[in-house]
Amino acid sequence: MTEMKRFYETFQPKHYSLYLDINRETKKIAGKTTITGHATKKAIAIHQRDLTVANVQADNQKLPFTIDRDNDAIRIELPKSGDVTLTITYTAPLTDSMMGIYPSYYEVDGVKKQIIGTQFETNFARQAFPCVDEPEAKATFDLAIKYDEHPGETILSNMPEKRVVDGVHYFDTTVRMSTYLIAFAFGELQSKMTTTKSGVKVGVFATKAHQPKELDFALDIAKRSIEFYEDFYQTPYPLPHSWQLALPDFSAGAMENWGLVTYREAYLVLDPDNTALDTKQLVATVIAHELAHQWFGDLVTMKWWDDLWLNESFANMMEYVAVDALEPDWHIWETFQTSEAPMALQRDATDGVQSVHVQVNNPAEIDALFDGAIVYAKGARMLVMVRALLGDKTLRAGLKHYFEAHRYGNATGADLWSALGEAANLNVGEIMNSWLEQPGYPVVTAAVVDGQLTLTQQQFFIGEGKEVGRQWQIPLNSNYSEAPKIMNQKQVTLGNYQELRQANGQPFRVNVGNNSHFIVKYDQTLLNDILNEADSLDSISQLQLLQDLLFLAEGHQVSYAELVPLLPKFADSQSNIVNVGLYRIVNELKKFVTPASDEKKQLQAFVNQLSEKQVARLGWQIKAGESNDDQLARPIVLNAALYAENQQAIKAAHQLFTANRNHLATLPAAIRALVLRNEVKNFGSAELFDQLLAAYRQTADGSYKADICAALTATTDQALITKLIGKFEDADTIKPQDLRAWFRGVLANDDGQQAAWDWIRNDWQWLEDTVGGDMEFTTYITVIAGIFKTAQRLSEFKAFFEPKLATPGLTREIKMDTKVIETRVQLIEDEKQAVNEAVNTIVK
Repeated sequence: MTEMKRFYETFQPKHYSLYLDINRETKKIAGKTTITGHATKKAIAIHQRDLTVANVQADNQKLPFTIDRDNDAIRIELPKSGDVTLTITYTAPLTDSMMGIYPSYYEVDGVKKQIIGTQFETNFARQAFPCVDEPEAKATFDLAIKYDEHPGETILSNMPEKRVVDGVHYFDTTVRMSTYLIAFAFGELQSKMTTTKSGVKVGVFATKAHQPKELDFALDIAKRSIEFYEDFYQTPYPLPHSWQLALPDFSAGAMENWGLVTYREAYLVLDPDNTALDTKQLVATVIAHELAHQWFGDLVTMKWWDDLWLNESFANMMEYVAVDALEPDWHIWETFQTSEAPMALQRDATDGVQSVHVQVNNPAEIDALFDGAIVYAKGARMLVMVRALLGDKTLRAGLKHYFEAHRYGNATGADLWSALGEAANLNVGEIMNSWLEQPGYPVVTAAVVDGQLTLTQQQFFIGEGKEVGRQWQIPLNSNYSEAPKIMNQKQVTLGNYQELRQANGQPFRVNVGNNSHFIVKYDQTLLNDILNEADSLDSISQLQLLQDLLFLAEGHQVSYAELVPLLPKFADSQSNIVNVGLYRIVNELKKFVTPASDEKKQLQAFVNQLSEKQVARLGWQIKAGESNDDQLARPIVLNAALYAENQQAIKAAHQLFTANRNHLATLPAAIRALVLRNEVKNFGSAELFDQLLAAYRQTADGSYKADICAALTATTDQALITKLIGKFEDADTIKPQDLRAWFRGVLANDDGQQAAWDWIRNDWQWLEDTVGGDMEFTTYITVIAGIFKTAQRLSEFKAFFEPKLATPGLTREIKMDTKVIETRVQLIEDEKQAVNEAVNTIVK
């Protein structure tokens, strides 16, 4: 596919009348699209993909046209430029790719059913109807849909239905919006409804495979999120309703279609009686993320995909702002610190990573922009920095101005910085462009040099990186007032360390709160001072200390062996996030041992020492009135005990399984995956395997499905591994949207790795044909790179993927992931002996 000019330059649509006749039986769509707009030239192009165009008319005159498949175009020569009304009749297939208009499959009481849904982001509206399928080409839409309707079915769209005539469902005219936000769905659906304080109708819809009570949690979060955003943005929700729809087959996590938000079932519906707290938090943040988009992305949309971060980074930050306001007892910003922050820091430290703002023209490369660690996580950290700099009062004033200036239109990053800068009387763009326009981030080294407390910034790399002199404007947020608010120089000297230490009365620290996107390397003097008072640090500061040291070890700036003796200091913490930080380091230590080796046994003994007190304190069962921290930490420490092959833990899990053998779904959700995995791994049989696989097929509970996946992929039985991989391409068992988790599970299993690696190499074409149009396709490569750690696997990875380097959308991922594996292999070679000796010393 070649680079091309934007179609909007020569034709600007103002209004669409869309008629679609959809037949599920034949999997065919017959459509008629009428577009009123303005042509700046006689030669124009309209997007289409896989449409069979019957005829094109302009102002009721039939016109010749050509189909340019390479550029997804209908090329049309108009009699004259100026205002024109185009009418295009066509047919198209229903897809099975989870893009465009497609069926979702599910079962109720063993009966197979389907509902029809849509997914048009990034550029798949053109598979449903001819259009100028670019974010800037905003227009209003009248939608009319006829389908092979059965009694008891429901149809939904962005706007309310206004009438049904001869089986055709007509919907109200939309507000001015981008094509990728159009959505509709129909089928046998159940729903629950409520209304916000301002009169917006809110509904949650799902198939009848779910219990009605599973819709309650989402309805409550959705209603309160909209009310929160209307207040925070000081801008009313612009549509009459907000429908939330769970689709059984859905490629993304969720999609912010204006007024009809679509979700994977696992991210919307949940059993209020047996769902782990972290799953509730995940569902709440996903809903809040998509509803943040109703303003930031839908009301005001990025002008082109290079400013995708405007949509995603902001929604990613706002989901935490909203949920923190709705459920303050959750301390949801702690989750931001354990998920978004390390994800961004890990990815952004590899040389060759994209910047948050990326130039893109080739449509095949647009999906590759959706790098969760950069556009979502790093971008969100960037905006957290802005929020910390401006404060909420100024941020809200700036956003209100931004929405007023660009509502129903498009904007760029510069427009956002301008609005925020005006509200703050600060050049926000100058500060933020150093984070937005260049990849990577700095490590700030804090050291006592000749008695002077000195700070130095330099780009941080994990693995080889080319130093090109990048600098950042760093919000330091130090606990010493002598440190500048913004560090915009390569090096700053704060003064005599002893005098500063005495005057401040506490260890010197920067990035307090861990809100800025950098890590800190303290010299031994400063680090020892902090460690001596580590017990008095808050949880986020303790986590930050562990995270920063982990990244420094990954970047070869400190030895992993130096981390080992620090871990017992944090092992008895009752903070969940400190446990997350601790056991993340423990998990990284596993790469330095090989299966069934003495070194692995020593590491297991060390992990047992770290976890045994916590396991005794927390136990396997939820206790009445226990803290959220304890609920969240329990599966972490129990997982560690099972890795350590603690016989009491293995026995306790087996007893729980035996007691619940006939109703496994009712096991407490927080520990269910551990119980099932322990059983499969240590007491497994072909009978149990078949029982769990059948339960996986039958349940509609996304959380239970994920637990079964985690259990079955841990089997050590080669025959069962072969059987499992045989299900990878059976969509009736494992839906394509869920396949990556199954693949990763088997690949990460020492006994299954070879089989999983053989499968993906042998069946790559099938995978590309099945999920190749999906923005998550490249993450299969990321998954492999996250696991491989030997020179042999590196060689095999390169042999398979290097011939694919020229594939649009894969190039950057293959290059980066090759570096990731190379770096890990080298790190293991360099550090293995020292790490294992350090573990050995503690265990003895």
